Amino acid sequence: MTIVILIVVAIVALAIGYGVAQAVQKSAQQKTQTTAQSVLDSANQRAEQIKQQAQVEAKDQILKARQDMDAEKKEALRSNRETENRLNQREKSLDHRSDSLDSREHQISSMQGQVERREHDVRKSEEQLAHRQKELEAKNSEIDQRLEEVSGMTRDEAKNQLLTNLKSQVTNESAAIIRESEQRTKAEADKKAREILSIAIQRVAADQSSDMTVSTIHIPSDDMKGRIIGREGRNIRSFEKLTGTNLIIDDTPEAVTISCFDPVRRAIGVTTMQNLIADGRIHPARIEEMYKKAKTSVDKRIQQAGEKAAFDAGVHDLNPELVKMLGRLLYRTSYGQNVLDHSLEVAYLASVMASELGLDPAPVKRAGLLHDIGKAIDHEVEGSHAIIGADLARRYGERPEIVHAIEAHHNEVEPNSVMDVLIQAADAVSAARPGARKETLDAYVKRLEKLEEIANSHEGVANTYAIQAGREVRVMVEPDKVDEAQATVLAHDIAQEIEEKMQYPGEVKVVVIRESRAVDVAK
Repeated sequence: MTIVILIVVAIVALAIGYGVAQAVQKSAQQKTQTTAQSVLDSANQRAEQIKQQAQVEAKDQILKARQDMDAEKKEALRSNRETENRLNQREKSLDHRSDSLDSREHQISSMQGQVERREHDVRKSEEQLAHRQKELEAKNSEIDQRLEEVSGMTRDEAKNQLLTNLKSQVTNESAAIIRESEQRTKAEADKKAREILSIAIQRVAADQSSDMTVSTIHIPSDDMKGRIIGREGRNIRSFEKLTGTNLIIDDTPEAVTISCFDPVRRAIGVTTMQNLIADGRIHPARIEEMYKKAKTSVDKRIQQAGEKAAFDAGVHDLNPELVKMLGRLLYRTSYGQNVLDHSLEVAYLASVMASELGLDPAPVKRAGLLHDIGKAIDHEVEGSHAIIGADLARRYGERPEIVHAIEAHHNEVEPNSVMDVLIQAADAVSAARPGARKETLDAYVKRLEKLEEIANSHEGVANTYAIQAGREVRVMVEPDKVDEAQATVLAHDIAQEIEEKMQYPGEVKVVVIRESRAVDVAK
């Protein structure tokens, strides 16, 4: 019974479900048809709108195209009118030029006629000139013959006589000009120059003692020499290898000598040897230890000397390498004169002279301090110390005028400013003052011989004597070959040649002496 009831309930449920499904399906079909119709109506309306919009845009484009065509047509008409106007103007211009050319052709034809007439006149004048020239040549030859007959000399002899007279006259005039210019220049310049130099020298109170490069070291006793040499010379070999110097041990009592072209190496070697002698323990290891200490000490002394020199001179902002090079000049001498002291003195002298002339003393002092900087390495680099110093200053950022003053202080290049001349003058004053420099006997003798050789090379010189340590040259001339005017010119020429061919501190005075004596004997 229960099963039958369940079956009946299931059948009823299926029937109800089927009816509901049919109702839902029918409702969905109706909704779908309604939605599709709505979408179709909307699409038709949108299509109609697009169609209408397209028609409006097409009309606008057609209208715009017509307007563009009208504008192009107007532009073409305007261009055609302008072209027509230009053509008309050109036609008028061509007509005018044609008329002008016709008139010019007429003028040219008339001018050609005038030119032909003038050419005819010129040819006629040339013929007349040629005829007159021949007549003049004939008359000149006749005059020359008459002159030769009257004077008793040929043309060449007369020409030589005239040149001789002119040469004598020119010599006299040049001597007069030289005398006048020298007197005027000396009268105006010597007084001012001496005043400036005297003021500079008075203000610079420099010592007049010169340094001598003596590398002789005192030792307590001669027994120390054997300890310095060492067993089979090992100590002396080690010392020379480390310091780069030559150690000379000879028979000089209680002394050894150190020699080297590099003054800084020589100073390190001297300091090393002095420390070894004071310590008493001399062997290769101790030599190396003392060498390192000496090198450090000398490098420190060099740096301090460079900084002190720059501070004393009032020169700031120097490159550290230039300061170091400046300190190396402490161990450099020139003719016995310490180069660092000389550089400071040149800086002071040049700055005082610049102030007296109304110039800025600061750059002049800077150039004076650095003018001999090349001597710090001139034993390592080939070339003159002026060129080497200029290259160093240029490399480390010095101004061009400072570089040129360094380069020109010995006339390696031509001086072109007041600063260059002031540095030259200060350098000469510092080197030439009494006691500043010493000169070897060989160099002294060679300088005197060179002075006499230059003077003797001139015509008419009989004898030459270099006196006052080469500060004066007295030239004896033959009176029959050199007159008073030629003596003045000769003194000037010898002085110029000495300036060009020799290098010397200070001045060299040239005195030409012409003496004629008349001697007779009464019997």
